[in-house]
Amino acid sequence: MRKRTVKDIDVRDKCVLLRVDFNVPLKDGEVTDDARIRGALPTIHYLIEHGAKVIACSHLGRPKGIDESLRLRSVAERLSELISKPIKTADDCIGPEVEAAAASLKPGEVLLLENLRFHSEEEANDPAFAQALASLANVYVNDAFGAAHRAHASTAGVADYLPAVAGLLMEKELNFLGGALAEPERPFAAVIGGAKISDKIDFLSNILTKVDKLMIGGGMANTFLKAEGQEIGHSLVEDEQLDTARSIISQARERGVQLLLPADVIAAEKAAADARFITTAVNAVPEHSAIVDIGPMTMSVFARSVDSCRTVLWNGPMGIFEMPPFAIGSYAVARSIASLDNATTILGGGETGAVAAALGLEGHYSHVSTGGGASLEFLEGKELPGVAALMDVPG
Repeated sequence: MRKRTVKDIDVRDKCVLLRVDFNVPLKDGEVTDDARIRGALPTIHYLIEHGAKVIACSHLGRPKGIDESLRLRSVAERLSELISKPIKTADDCIGPEVEAAAASLKPGEVLLLENLRFHSEEEANDPAFAQALASLANVYVNDAFGAAHRAHASTAGVADYLPAVAGLLMEKELNFLGGALAEPERPFAAVIGGAKISDKIDFLSNILTKVDKLMIGGGMANTFLKAEGQEIGHSLVEDEQLDTARSIISQARERGVQLLLPADVIAAEKAAADARFITTAVNAVPEHSAIVDIGPMTMSVFARSVDSCRTVLWNGPMGIFEMPPFAIGSYAVARSIASLDNATTILGGGETGAVAAALGLEGHYSHVSTGGGASLEFLEGKELPGVAALMDVPG
C-alpha cells in the first residue's frame, strides 16, 4: 500500500513535527559526515517554501540519560549552514519551554529539538511521551527511514495523535526499495556481502524469490564455499548455517537463479592491514590463512554479470573493507555498478554506502539508502513500524 506524503496535505501556517535521522558521526563536537542531514534537505526546503512551522526532532547516539557530548547543537549549526537560514534550538524535546518555543514559530522557521533519546520514554514508545511530542504540532511528517524499523515514540507513537505522512526522503526510499522488490526491470541482480549469513537469512530467502542473478561475497561467502566442500583455511565461517547455505544453493537451482560465489579470493595470515596475503583459487586456500576479500577473477565475473542487468541491488562489502589492502573487491563492485548507464542501481545503507562514499561515487547510483538496518528489514519483506504508522493513499 502506498503511503501519503507531505505533498498530499496542506502545511501552510501549520506546526509540522518532522522526524529526521540526524544520527551523524561527531568528532570533537563537529559533524564529520553530513550525508544524513543532506538527505533531509528536500523535505525541509519543501516545508519552508510552503509556509510550515518546522519542528524537527531526531536521536543521536545511544545516550543513557543526558549526555553533553550528544547534544544536537553542532547538528543545528551544520543544518543552518546547509539551508542558509538560522535554526532555533531547544534544550529539551518536551516540556513548557519547548511548547513556548514551538508556539512562537513563524511560517518558514525551523526549530530543532534536543536529542530524543535523552528520555528513556522515546525508545520505550511511551504513550505520554509520544503525546507530549505530538502536542507541539498539527501534522507529523516522518522522513527518518533509517529509524523506521524501530517502534519508538517519535517514529510510531506520535502517529496515534497526529495525521501522519511520509517525507520526501522516506517516499524515495519506499519507491526505490519497494520497486526493486515489486516490479524490477529485468534482468535483476543482487550482490550480497557482509560477514554472516545469520544476519541476512530472511533477506537472502526473500530476495531469492525476486532476482535472476545472485552474487555472494564477503565473510558469508565462506560458509557457502564450505557448504560446497571447499577448504577455506581458518576463515570466518558459520558452521551452524551450513544447511542454510545448502538450502539457498538448492533453491537457486530450482528457481533458475544464477548463483555466483567467489572463484578466487585474497587470503591472509591474519586480519591486519600489514598482514602478508596472496591471491588464490578457492580450492587452494592455505590451511593457516583466512579469506579477507574476493579475488580479481571474481571481480571480473561479478562485473560482467551485472553489466547486462537492468536492476542491480548491492548490500554488504566483499571483504574487510576497513583495511585498505582488503577493500579492493568492494571498490571494484562499487565501480562496476556505478558504471552502469541503463540500469536502476540501488545500494543498501550502512557499510555499502560507506564504500561508495569512500570513492566519492554516491551520485553515480540511482539510490543509496540512508537506512542500514531499516533497508535490510524492508528487503526482508518485513513491515517497518515507522512506515506502517503513516496514512495510506486511499483506494
